[in-house]
Amino acid sequence: MQKFTKNRWQILLLLLMIVSFATTEVYAQTTTISGKVFEEGTKETLVGVNIVVKGKVVGTISDLDGNFTLRVNQAPPLTLIFSMVGFSSQEIEITQDNVTGLEISLSESSILGQEVVVSASRVEENVLRSPVTVERMDIISIREAPQANFYDGLNNLKGVEMSTQSLTFKSFNTRGFNSNGNVRTVQMIDGMDNQAPGLNFSVGNIAGISELDLESLELLPGAASALYGPNAINGILLLNSKNPFQYQGLSVQMKGGLMSEGSRTSPSTGFYDFSARYATALSDKVAIKVNVSYLSADDWQANDFRDQSLLNGSTIESGTRTNNPGFNGVNIYGDETNVSMQSVGQSLVAAGLLPAAALGLIPQNTFVSRTGYLERDVADYNTRSLKLNAALHWRISDKVEAIFQGNQGMGTTVYTGADRYSIANFSLGQYKAELRGSNWFVRAYTTQERSGDAYAVGIAAQGINEAWKPSTTWFGQYVGTYVGAISQGATPEAAHAAARGAADTGRYLPGSPEFNQALADVTSRPIPGDQNGVGARFVDKTNLYHYEGSYSFKNIKFADFIVGANFRTYQLNSEKTLFATDDDGNEFTIQEYGGYAQGSKSMINDHLKLTASIRYDKNENFEGQWSPRVSAVYSAGQHNFRASYQTGFRLPTTQDQFIDLVTPQARLIGGLPLFRERYNFDTNPVYSLATVTQFGGAIQQWAATPANQAAVLGEILAQFPPGTPPNDPAVLAIFSQLLPVRAAQANQDKKVEFQATTFKPEIVKSYEFGYKSLVANNKLLIDGYYYFNRFENFIGGQVLVQDRNPNPQNPASALGLNLLSANTRNVYSMPVNRQEIIKSYGWALGLDYQLPKGYTIGGNVSFNKLDNIDDLDGFQPSFNTPEYRTVFNFANREVVKNLGFGISWRWQDEFVWQSSFVGPIVSTQGLSVMPAFSIFDAQVSYKVKSIKSIVKVGGSNLFNSGYRQAWGNPTVGSMYFVSITFDEFLN
Repeated sequence: MQKFTKNRWQILLLLLMIVSFATTEVYAQTTTISGKVFEEGTKETLVGVNIVVKGKVVGTISDLDGNFTLRVNQAPPLTLIFSMVGFSSQEIEITQDNVTGLEISLSESSILGQEVVVSASRVEENVLRSPVTVERMDIISIREAPQANFYDGLNNLKGVEMSTQSLTFKSFNTRGFNSNGNVRTVQMIDGMDNQAPGLNFSVGNIAGISELDLESLELLPGAASALYGPNAINGILLLNSKNPFQYQGLSVQMKGGLMSEGSRTSPSTGFYDFSARYATALSDKVAIKVNVSYLSADDWQANDFRDQSLLNGSTIESGTRTNNPGFNGVNIYGDETNVSMQSVGQSLVAAGLLPAAALGLIPQNTFVSRTGYLERDVADYNTRSLKLNAALHWRISDKVEAIFQGNQGMGTTVYTGADRYSIANFSLGQYKAELRGSNWFVRAYTTQERSGDAYAVGIAAQGINEAWKPSTTWFGQYVGTYVGAISQGATPEAAHAAARGAADTGRYLPGSPEFNQALADVTSRPIPGDQNGVGARFVDKTNLYHYEGSYSFKNIKFADFIVGANFRTYQLNSEKTLFATDDDGNEFTIQEYGGYAQGSKSMINDHLKLTASIRYDKNENFEGQWSPRVSAVYSAGQHNFRASYQTGFRLPTTQDQFIDLVTPQARLIGGLPLFRERYNFDTNPVYSLATVTQFGGAIQQWAATPANQAAVLGEILAQFPPGTPPNDPAVLAIFSQLLPVRAAQANQDKKVEFQATTFKPEIVKSYEFGYKSLVANNKLLIDGYYYFNRFENFIGGQVLVQDRNPNPQNPASALGLNLLSANTRNVYSMPVNRQEIIKSYGWALGLDYQLPKGYTIGGNVSFNKLDNIDDLDGFQPSFNTPEYRTVFNFANREVVKNLGFGISWRWQDEFVWQSSFVGPIVSTQGLSVMPAFSIFDAQVSYKVKSIKSIVKVGGSNLFNSGYRQAWGNPTVGSMYFVSITFDEFLN
């Protein structure tokens, strides 16, 4: 594979050389144009104005005095475009040679409805006439967002939900089916898919883009596979950095402040964030830029200590370690595994460590779990993020620009998956070579993921427990001590307390040298461990290689066409800890390719624009997928009506395909056929957790019925001498063993095998209707939409239970009783396709109004609904989305000279969160409710022109109402910050 990859990069370099020679242009004449750019109102010079030749890549910027000089290898006539964020663009036609002294004035303008977007159709178009919904933030809105960073500013966009897993690890989503590490959305930086290839989702902005280098972001809610390929099924976020030809000079930002939340170990701690950017044009042909940013903080803490075991009669709110021996805290780890006291007692009797009569002293349906550790005792909350970027832009000719770019992100954070993962010293590198013209591009890039010292927090806590006392010993001591206490007349509560005290003798205390050493040992061993003990280290060194190109036809009169294609390879590498291996012991590679074509036609005097596109994608493990899209936009003045139909699809992730990982809850396995063969599903049947739960409940109900108990007791007494009392210890011992057997025999019809089906990509068929207009003398922007989604082959997790030691001669195995105990069953979690059609719908409305004297007011409301949940027969689709979400904004960029402010308030409804991290019983019963919350953010900024800087003071969640956005995630408090941003080209 490495040789194959090396050869592909050699081919790419050869293509670059061929294009560079082929595009070298020799003209008989060079036209030189020079002049100065002013602000129309104040007549002050404008620095950093972008000046380009229309239809070419050649251009320049105005210098610190507003002057510019541009040399073009073309004889007049030609057109120059002068543009700058916050100002109206101007097109100036040049009709003579060597123009000097040209004076250009740009006027400040409202940007309502004037933005140009490229994401919707892969070509430039006015946002009002986009065929699908597009949300956008430009340099000004990024700079003036009332949040501590631009990524948090996504919260203000219409229909966007966020899931905060740590300060630097956040996942965005639109239109339902939110998740931590969202695999249904795509995030791209300068055309590069920013996913961690072994995880198949973007790691927030921990290894992303510096705010100083971010020019704009565009978000397409909903399906976007027709143009962007697999996995853009719920949305795509495009982050575009600044071109060093257009944005030159030195920029530095220093930001610091306070993070505050009452339940943290230290409620208030500082955070520090530094960024610097430098870009310069070395000549008319070559420009470079470098970026560095570093953040340091004590992270938000996950401190939900409620009981999600629901064992022994407890509830989420009432269960504690004191009143529930089977307690399993949400953010407490090492207590996930519970065992039946009866099963432990039977093992002790079989080993001769307890007399048979002792079984009569052990409660029938009581479960016990080990004493766990708090997340903050095990996870690394010392959050760090270092982002480095460098790029070289080479204008090979006036028509072709070459880009060589490298992004490197490193850091420590926490992520929520099936476990909580402490991502320590993680790194993600992206390296790109690209050729770009005004209507085409070819690019190749690679993403290199390195998990560093990452580890699973739950497994680490479990490993620490095993290090100081193996569970077999711990549970034996617990039950033995309990029996002794009960036999001496203790109450059950006192007996449980004595049993835990005895079993916990020798427990390592958090922070002690013994605890720290055990944690270091466990986290140094890869999952699942070795002969030396449990391993919690998460190893992933997967690489992605991607090649793509696109061409837009300019000279076809009757319509506009664009075509493109791509090829991608995943090279899995977890050092055989995360992914399955083939028969030769090697981890797998995955290859996929795709191509698309799009045509658009304007009709009825440019009032109606029709667009149609089609895309085909093929992954080697699945059948090929077709993704059509058709759309229409009708414009009547400033009123624009749009309708579209498009399909999107999600390929099963690399983990969906090949994961093979043991976690505290279950063994996670891929959905491909090889796993069913590897774990003998054909010869040793598996059962869904819902089926096993129903089966176990029926057994308990049967066994608790007095008539059934009397019948079993009579059956036993018939084998003893007449007059034997029912409470005879020998009778009770047999009764405790026979009762569940008879109960299981009476409920065999509840034990239904799970039948696996062919694993397929997930498909969505989406219908959208929208309206966008700029009315009231261009002061009111209205943007609304309604969508309806129809999901086929929906991919969801399925928990399966299997007898660990099948034996037809053993009644417990033959009757399915082994399925009910953690000691005698295997638990798998695998992705499967649902046979049901899953439907969702929603709408959103945004209003932005330009008030007098520069004030702006606006807001949006969105609604998302799972349409047919009652038809899903208990399936949990993990919609994970509030029905209603509302945002309100109020701002003025310049209340008085150089002083501006912005405020934002947002609220979202309560909803149920479902994921593999949620306790299975809690999830099945829909009890994992995330409460509604509201947040108020604000900022004040002051422009200090004398030092070319902007000072910004603000706060997020100013009223410090702690909130969680997903089950098991940290409680987010307030962030108060001060920043100063120096920009050499600040106007």
